[in-house]
Amino acid sequence: MTKQVQELDHVIIRFAGDSGDGMQLTGDRFTQETAVFGNDLSTLPNFPAEIRAPAGTLPGVSSFQLHFADHDILTPGDAPDVLVAMNPAALKANLKDLPRGAELIVNTDEFTKRNLTKVGYAANPLEDGSLDGYQLHPVPLTSLTVKALEDQDISRKDAERAKNMFALGLLSWLYGRPAEGTLSFLEAKFGRKPEIYKANVTAFHAGWNYGETTEDFAVRYEVKPAKITPGRYRNITGNLALAYGLIAAGQLSKLPLFLGSYPITPASDILHELSKHKKFGVRTFQAEDEIAAASSALGAAFGGSLAVTTTSGPGMLLKAETVGLAVSVELPLLVVDVQRAGPSTGMPTKTEQTDLLMALYGRNGESPIPVVAAQSPSDCFFAAIEAARIAITYRTPVILLSDGYLGNGSEPWRIPDVADLPDLSAEFAFATPADKPESGDFQPFKRDPKTLARPWAIPGTPGLEHRIGGIEKADGSGNIDYDPDNHDLMVRTRAAKIEGIAASIPPLEVDDPSGTAKLLVLGWGSTYGSIGAAVRRARREGYEVAQAHLRHLNPFPSNLGDVLRRYDKVLVPEINLGQLALLLRGKFLVDVISYNRVRGLPFRAAELAEAIEEVLSHE
Repeated sequence: MTKQVQELDHVIIRFAGDSGDGMQLTGDRFTQETAVFGNDLSTLPNFPAEIRAPAGTLPGVSSFQLHFADHDILTPGDAPDVLVAMNPAALKANLKDLPRGAELIVNTDEFTKRNLTKVGYAANPLEDGSLDGYQLHPVPLTSLTVKALEDQDISRKDAERAKNMFALGLLSWLYGRPAEGTLSFLEAKFGRKPEIYKANVTAFHAGWNYGETTEDFAVRYEVKPAKITPGRYRNITGNLALAYGLIAAGQLSKLPLFLGSYPITPASDILHELSKHKKFGVRTFQAEDEIAAASSALGAAFGGSLAVTTTSGPGMLLKAETVGLAVSVELPLLVVDVQRAGPSTGMPTKTEQTDLLMALYGRNGESPIPVVAAQSPSDCFFAAIEAARIAITYRTPVILLSDGYLGNGSEPWRIPDVADLPDLSAEFAFATPADKPESGDFQPFKRDPKTLARPWAIPGTPGLEHRIGGIEKADGSGNIDYDPDNHDLMVRTRAAKIEGIAASIPPLEVDDPSGTAKLLVLGWGSTYGSIGAAVRRARREGYEVAQAHLRHLNPFPSNLGDVLRRYDKVLVPEINLGQLALLLRGKFLVDVISYNRVRGLPFRAAELAEAIEEVLSHE
């Protein structure tokens, strides 16, 4: 059957089903093939915190949204053009996001009376006319899969589990995705279980063939590859990029990399990945708790390693005492916080930006710490290298903020040329016996006049024996000292060291094409894509809007105050209740306008564009 081919410039697809239906795997495979095809893309995995949430219920719905295009895009998209709903719960949980006229592919086999009742449907929405405004494609995915596998030596339950591969085959045909990578993946994943491998491959081909032969899908779609900067690309998640960035930082600094970590959602992937790379001098230690994880990392820093501990919000609370000790002893330590919705356990698999104030002030005493934030999944690589640069140059703990959206989301990453990465080994030198005065003891807190960093002395180095601990130290000698004036000096010196980092970071860049914009939209962290997409929309509507994004949150870029005062209004969107806005008002006395949502999801570009237009309409 000859099918019409319609060309599109972008598509947003959302796969949704039970947490056991394989929606994350399905979305990931579609994403990988889309990356190979050459489209620009952005993803939003969204799944329950439970390992196996109650089947057929709204809390148990797992989804994966993918936005791919023939041009540069910044977000996973606001609303899906296509929703694949594997059961009534998936339909009900996601239908509100589906615009009228969008395509809806529904697994009719799951629309039983019991399943409908479980999620509160009084009547079958496939039959009562409530879906008339959509391009509805009712497909018995489960029974078609079972039929395709009826001659194979597997149980009916295993056959039904392959329905996600049937759906993947159908969507791959519908949007012209390559199949080779998925088939190779299935062989690698199930090669030791030939019957399961064969079943999944058969189901994938059955879905593809169904699309080719059924009359329900009369049109195929084509989204051509994007025109992007030449280079070598791969699709990458934020957690994977961050792990690679840490490995790169170890190689660039010529330091062994040590990770002390306790598993926690959504940061655990970093531990899992780093544990695979012993050949790069990486050591990973899965500690018994968050306190031990941070303490082991600080011990590794004392011993001369590039030391890292990874966690999320609840773990940051437990690490606070050790981080404060790192401030006191002035040793490099990278603390990675992949933020999630709180407070307490909160919503472990949902994203937020609510740890900023904790990163800045969540310790006792005057204990300033540099804070760096990644802005996209691929940017996690470069943010990790920058955090390492600051830590080893200034002998300080550094907090690197990511979040669940960045950590789990993915996008194409242009693999950098190693020659273009900074030489971090030039940023420091270990103390040597030559640093010991001819007359007198080694001075562990004698500071570099440029950076105010103290010497990094490796334990066991002859002549460099010294005392170290959390009690206040005398300037220079590091001996225990309770003198009020010395304490005042040390507190101010530690603060000055952090403030001085501003001299080594670039000024804040502002995107203001006309140079006459009166509104600046300022963000940090994972709001980068949503803000960028919203600003594009506003500009297309004729509004003049400037945009800037902060990587360094402590210290701020030295020109931030001047930038803020350059504009009549400053809009600060955050996935919290206004933490950066509070800091800006207090430090620069600029009455910035907050725009806040804490829904466990990234901003939609449309809502930010409306906020921009609302601000400008009240000039």
